[in-house]
Amino acid sequence: MSNSGIAQMNMSKDPSKMPSPPAETKAIINGKNVEIHYHQPAVKGRNVWAGSLAPYGKIWRTGANDAPTFEVSEDVLVAGKSLAKGIYALFTIPGETEWTIIFNKVAKQWGAYNYKENEDALRITVPSIAHEMTERFTIDASQESGVSLKWDKVEVKFNVE
Repeated sequence: MSNSGIAQMNMSKDPSKMPSPPAETKAIINGKNVEIHYHQPAVKGRNVWAGSLAPYGKIWRTGANDAPTFEVSEDVLVAGKSLAKGIYALFTIPGETEWTIIFNKVAKQWGAYNYKENEDALRITVPSIAHEMTERFTIDASQESGVSLKWDKVEVKFNVE
């Protein structure tokens, strides 16, 4: 194999070179471990919410590639509602003024192609707020602010207790 072929192979394994690189966020919130694994698509000048990426009113994988996994080490309250210890797929239904956040019992799912509502463990509704431009979809978790999802000029947040 040529040196350029080897360099291309190595570059393709570098997550930062991927169109939607993998990412994770971990936090201890109220003494409970929260861990989220996801992929980060970029806006790239596209209309995220009106196009086919994450259209309003439609189930979205909440990132790219696999649906994110949301893991909690103990039973928690999410926005005041019970969620049992475990690993969940995190889906959303974006909206102009509010989003539905979905914790689905089938943790490992590619996209939202096999999503089934009857497998939901919990659904919450949260307001969407204007936010400074975030090129790459980002999920943050912290003791202070709970969990936030940011992309384009939108942010949604929910607390974990």
